[in-house]
Order: sequence, then structure tokens, then C-alpha cells
Amino acid sequence: MPETSFVYVDVFASAPLTGAPLTLVTDADGLTDPQMRAIAREFNQSETTFVQSPTRPGATRRLRSFTPTGEEVYGAGHNALGAWLWLAGPGGLDGGGDFTQEIGEDVLPVHVRHDDGRVVVTMEQSPPVFGAVVSDRAGLAAALGLREEDLVADRPAQVVSTGAGHLLVPVRDRAAVDRAAPDDARLTAALRQVGGEGCYLYTGDTVDKDATAYARFFNPAMGIAEDPATGTAAGPLAALLAAGEPGGQGEVTVIVEQGHSMGRPSRITVTVAGPRVRVSGSGLVVARGTMTLPEAS
Repeated sequence: MPETSFVYVDVFASAPLTGAPLTLVTDADGLTDPQMRAIAREFNQSETTFVQSPTRPGATRRLRSFTPTGEEVYGAGHNALGAWLWLAGPGGLDGGGDFTQEIGEDVLPVHVRHDDGRVVVTMEQSPPVFGAVVSDRAGLAAALGLREEDLVADRPAQVVSTGAGHLLVPVRDRAAVDRAAPDDARLTAALRQVGGEGCYLYTGDTVDKDATAYARFFNPAMGIAEDPATGTAAGPLAALLAAGEPGGQGEVTVIVEQGHSMGRPSRITVTVAGPRVRVSGSGLVVARGTMTLPEAS
């Protein structure tokens, strides 16, 4: 029976069993869409990423990512960063440099460097698009299992996209973020109402003094109960925070803490300079294996 190789990568992590776990299928050129969806269901990670040869001019690799429910997701987050952590080492690209990744309709720049034995990946995301604002704050709070007073009174919950549109919800403090217990059906309805894919709760009440925000991510419509590190949400958050900086000029660096409530702490670094949003992080390959597939019908 046919087999396919895979690796497990802990992304936005400094040690094994922290950060965001990613299953990466390293040679997916021969796989069909139904096979990729079935493999993603089998691994049951928030996302499983498949490395393919590019179909667009100028791209180094094509990356496709699926959730456990079989939904294909786009944007350059931990799904893509984990792929480049592998590609820059065992994946055969040998060392650092500048590359490009084909994700959906986009071909986006990637920079890889080595720092004290670690691979550090910096990925360009799409320019930020600021979307709808939630009008029913009480309903949103209830959908999150919170009280309306847990939400920051003078800051709206807004959808922002740098490749994937997520609802960014400012919350009073870390205790309230940790107390959130979403009602999946109500949160899904609230997200659909404003055109959001997932929900990113955040606060400036951080664990480490050098961090900017402490966050949790929920995406029930895509089968993601909670994700420990979400680059496609950290990018929009950094863009939103940078837009509020006095003058709105220059480069702003945002460090997001995530995953603490799941016992998988992670740190995501995002730099914003005008419309340019770049997400950086490291991680490590923690497991390798092969999966047996059914014969093609």
C-alpha cells in the first residue's frame, strides 16, 4: 500500500512540546484533495500542511493547509512557518536566504536565517484590511462565556485580515482572557455576522514584561477548539495595534504571548511598517514518520 512521509513541528517554540504543533506532509505532489482532507482528519491538528511543487511563477514551494473538518485555510501563520523550519534543514534548502511561498492566490516572500543554531523564519503577510466592527457587545461577550464588562469599553471588537480575517476582541485583563469558555454555536454565528474566520481575544496584561499582548484563539467553524499559536491572527493584531500608535509611522514590533492556557506557551514576533506585516518565529522538528494510505480507487 502507498505511504507518505510526515514530520511533527513545534512552531513558535523554544523547546519540544511547547508552541503550536503542526503536522507537515513533506512531499504531497501525488496526493488528491480528498486524500489531503482525510489525512488532516486523521492527524486532528488545528492545521495539517502539505508541501507541493509550485504552480505560480517565482514561487519556491506551494503550501496547502487543512483543518480537521477538511476546510482549506490560507494566510501565512504557524502552518507555513513550520513548513519553512523543516525546508531550511532536512527539507533540502540548506541554510538561510530569501524564498517565496505560494499560498492560495498569493506568492509571499520568506526569509530564513540561522541564529545560534536555531532556524528563524520571517514571513511576509498580505497588507492589512480593516473590516467590520461588532455592534452587539453583550451578545459577543455571552458567546465567549464572559460578561460585557470583561470587554474593553472604549475599544471595538473588529475583523482585521493580513491574509485571513479574524475578529480581534480586546479584553480587560489576563484573568478574563483565561476565563473565556466559548459557546461554539453562538460564537460561530457572531463571527459569520461580521465576516470573521476565527476569534482572537487579547489583552495588554502580559506574562513577560517585554511582551505586548496576551492572547487566545478560537475557530469553532473550522473545527479548531483552541490554537496555541496563531500567526494569521497575530499579524492582524499587530497591524491593529500599530495603527493606533501616535503618528502611525515607522516600524512597530509586537510580541504576542499565546498558548499559556493550554500548557503550550508560545511567543510570536510581528513587525509592522505601514502596509508591510512580517511574522517571525522559530521552532523545531520533534517527530518523523510515515503514514499508510489506502489504494487509490
